[in-house]
Amino acid sequence: MPTNPLITWAVDHPWPAVGITAATFAAFGITLWATVRTARAINWPPVPFLVAGAGAIVCTAYSGDTSWRFAGERLGMVDSTERALMFGAGELALLACAVMARANKAATATDATAGSAGVPGVLVWVITGVQVIPCYATSGIVGGTVRAVIGPVLAGLLWHLAMGLEIRVARPEALSTGLPAIIGRELRERLLSRLGLAARDRTAEQITRDRATARAVHLAAVLELHPDGWLSGYRRRRLAAAVARSGAGTNGEQRHRLLQQLAARRTSGQLATVPLASPWAGTPVPAEPYPRTPLGVTGAQLRAMDPLAAVHLVRAAHPEDTPAEVASWCTEYGVPVSETQVRVALRAGNPHPAVPAATGAALDPAPEPVPGADLELDVWSTALVHPEVQSRVPVLAAAGARTPQIHARIPDRPFLESLKFPQSSEPEYGVPAAPDVPEYPVPGPDDVPDDEVPEGDLDVPDPDPLIEQARAKYGTTVPSFRTLKAEYGIGQDRAQRIRDALGGTP
Repeated sequence: MPTNPLITWAVDHPWPAVGITAATFAAFGITLWATVRTARAINWPPVPFLVAGAGAIVCTAYSGDTSWRFAGERLGMVDSTERALMFGAGELALLACAVMARANKAATATDATAGSAGVPGVLVWVITGVQVIPCYATSGIVGGTVRAVIGPVLAGLLWHLAMGLEIRVARPEALSTGLPAIIGRELRERLLSRLGLAARDRTAEQITRDRATARAVHLAAVLELHPDGWLSGYRRRRLAAAVARSGAGTNGEQRHRLLQQLAARRTSGQLATVPLASPWAGTPVPAEPYPRTPLGVTGAQLRAMDPLAAVHLVRAAHPEDTPAEVASWCTEYGVPVSETQVRVALRAGNPHPAVPAATGAALDPAPEPVPGADLELDVWSTALVHPEVQSRVPVLAAAGARTPQIHARIPDRPFLESLKFPQSSEPEYGVPAAPDVPEYPVPGPDDVPDDEVPEGDLDVPDPDPLIEQARAKYGTTVPSFRTLKAEYGIGQDRAQRIRDALGGTP
């Protein structure tokens, strides 16, 4: 017979017991479902961070056991309540600093850096170092070392990894900006440089060749300075071995590197006498800077462009100017081009030769000659087929002789008289009479006045005296056509000759 009253009641009342049991299981299922749903809704950190955090908690508890023993044995806390409240002060401070360091790291993290833990991160290591003392005071050297490593030291390391592991998983390429991380990176790079491993991603064979090349360069330089020393033979043998080990005889790139390093070392004494420009001498500002361009671009951008593209921009700003004037504008803006280049860029073709203007009235165009004016045509109706070839037998028609007939004849009048047109209103043979052409004197080349050439450009001696004046005034700078014309009051041709003599673009 059951002794438990609850079981006895359930046996005596089966139906109420079943209802209560079903309600209990339903409530438990609903509670479990709500707990799982709430847990899934929480944004949990990555699993590595949770594992590191769990390990840090266990190591912190291990350190807490050491603190409990140290508080009772060394600090005299015999009361259990007092010891329970005071022993975990270091572990609690370590946990608080770890959480604050993680918050600082997450707040200062960027895409390129992992952030900095700040002062709480430093305090984590300070507290860890202080907690090592109770470990040795409680368990001696051997036991204290075990307690120190598994307790505070490992707890500090795990908290350090846990507070930055989430950021490292999200951004593996991010670099830590903390002081220990910076010191660690610097020491690592300096150690690699001291060991000769600064150049990364090299094979063992390439490292051997580079070391042998450096040794060969050193030995060759020493032999140059002491060719007859008492160690010269030994050095030559070492040099031969280093060259063979470097592979310079079969590898062209390695041979080039060996010769370049050796040449740099042998000629290093020339560095003391190499002429160098003084960095303190500033670039002089030009007295006449380039004018501002009304083209929508700066002068520096215009001078950096292709000359043909610059010609198009200048022509767009001055559409009414001639190619020569466009070339002058380009030269003033700092893009020296010639008129020929402007015509090529604008596809304007070569200029037409100048035709001297006549002093008198323009001549009327001469009448076109009338063909057949000296011939008389005899036109009459005739049969389609000549009578001599009208034969049904082709052989007889072909054998018959044809009499040639002339349908045009020379008039009986003299040749000179036939060239004159009759005086009647209707000329003969249907040919219209030519109009009377007035005769005007044709001007000679000396009669045409030169209105476009200034008076100062006439009878200019060779060489032009203005060339020396312009060279003395402008020096190595080549002035533009517009500047020369405005300065000396000369024409385009003379300005062109002076500019060519100063070294301008033809």
